Parts: sequence; C-alpha cells; structure tokens
Amino acid sequence: MAGTNLLTLLDDITVLLDDIATMSKVATKKTAGVLGDDLALNAQQVTGVAAERELPVVWAVAKGSFLNKAILVPAALLISVWLPWLITPLLMLGGLFLCFEGAEKVFAKFLPHDDKSESEGEKLDLVEYEKQKVKGAIRTDFILSAEIIVITLGTVAAATLINQALVLCVIAIIMTIGVYGLVAGIVKLDDAGLYLLNQSKLSANKFKEILGKGLLAAAPRLMQFLAFAGTVAMFLVGGGILVHGIKALHHIQIAVTNYGQTIVGTTGEVLAPLIFDGLLGVIAGLVVVLGHLAYLKIFKK
Repeated sequence: MAGTNLLTLLDDITVLLDDIATMSKVATKKTAGVLGDDLALNAQQVTGVAAERELPVVWAVAKGSFLNKAILVPAALLISVWLPWLITPLLMLGGLFLCFEGAEKVFAKFLPHDDKSESEGEKLDLVEYEKQKVKGAIRTDFILSAEIIVITLGTVAAATLINQALVLCVIAIIMTIGVYGLVAGIVKLDDAGLYLLNQSKLSANKFKEILGKGLLAAAPRLMQFLAFAGTVAMFLVGGGILVHGIKALHHIQIAVTNYGQTIVGTTGEVLAPLIFDGLLGVIAGLVVVLGHLAYLKIFKK
C-alpha cells in the first residue's frame, strides 16, 4: 500500500514537472524578444565602468535583478488573483518610463548641455559613478522583468496557481542567469582578446593572434552598437507596451501592418509593427521629457 502511494506520488510529480517544462518552453519563446532587448539594455548600462570593476558591477546588477524578480513574481500572482485590471496600467507606466529614459539619452547626445551640470558630473568619484550605473541598470531591469513576468503569466493563465508560480520562478531564474551571463561575456571580450594576443606571443600561435586582434577590434564596436541598440530597445519595448495597453493604438498598428504587408509582403508584415512601436515610443518619450522639463521650470525655480 505504501509502495503504491509512493509510486502514485512520484507519477504525480513527474506529470507536474513535465507540465512545468512544457509551459516554461512556451513562455521562453514568447519572451525571447524582450530577452534580446533586456540584453542590449543591460550591456549598455554597464559600459563606461573601469575594466577591473566590470564583473563586480554586472554581479551587483544581477543580484538586483534577482531581487526584482523576487518582488515581481509574488506581486504578479497576487495582482492576477485580486486586482487583474491593475496589471496593464502598471505596465504602461513602466513603458512610459522606458520611453522617457530613451528620450533623455537622445536629448543628452544631440542637444547642448548645461556646463555646470557637466562639471558637477565630472567631479563624481568612481564609487558614486558606479553606484549610479548599478541603480540605473536595476531600475531598467525592473521594468523589463515586469514585462517578462506578465507575458509569462498570460501564457500560463489557464494553469493552476501552483503551476503558475513554478513556471514564473523557472523563467525568472533562467532569464536572469542567461542575460547577465551574456552581459558578463560581452563586457570582457576585450580582456579575452588581450589574453589570446599575449598567449600567441608565448606560443607563436597565429590563430590565437588573429582571434585576439579580432576580439580587440570588435569589442569597442560591439559596445557602441549595444549602446545604440539599448536606446532603440527602450523605444521599441516602451512603445510596444503602450500599443498593447491601448486598444485604439493596437487597431492602428494592425492597420499599418496590413498596409505594409500589401506593399512589401512578409518584410512589411515584420517591419511595420516594429517601426510603429519605435515611432510611438519616440513620440511618447519626447512628450514625457518635455512635460518633465516644463514641470522643473515651473515648480523647481
């Protein structure tokens, strides 16, 4: 009797694990796009840090990301049970914040700066600069993690509460390890290139020399690309959240996508919604930035 009960329990556990694995696979596919944006944004956020502090900074942000998800997973489950209508407004606020951050970066790059603020920024010691980088990266991660959690929750909405909780935990762990493992690898590419170059001098290995030089040449270009891609991702993700949160915008996006498909076929079907999300993100970001500047001029004199 006891043996039969044990076998039944093991069978139930196997079925549960199989269900979790299947749902986690589906959720991973649906959140893959956000994962790419998350990678670009976080790699961009840790640029500019001293080489010897890159890995400690990535680790600090990764710990912050785990903490974000430790807050978001139970919060998402509670909200889905008690206040399901609140998920979309909260996500939209996060999307607006991403658009705002992206627009701020554009303003900072192309518009004149206040010399006083620049000189003050230069006076920041390295420890404070590093803290600001970590805080900014964790803040951005919180919004992207929230979107990943909500998308995952939508994927497993029909499952039991325990299955939802387990799938959310699996996705949270996999995504965090995957993103920050890749970020750590990206920011240390130049060190890997230098190591291979030094090894090639000792062993006279031509392949190591070519590979080392290639990594050293590629690393700064990759970081420049990620800085650009990270800003673009802010607009795409932020605009996408707004589109899916406002039905009128979603209908317009569908119309634009259909029009793009009639002109250039599959290419238009793929690019049209991305362009629509990006432009909407830029417009929303500029509106929020201008509103913020107006607020500062009126109330912070």
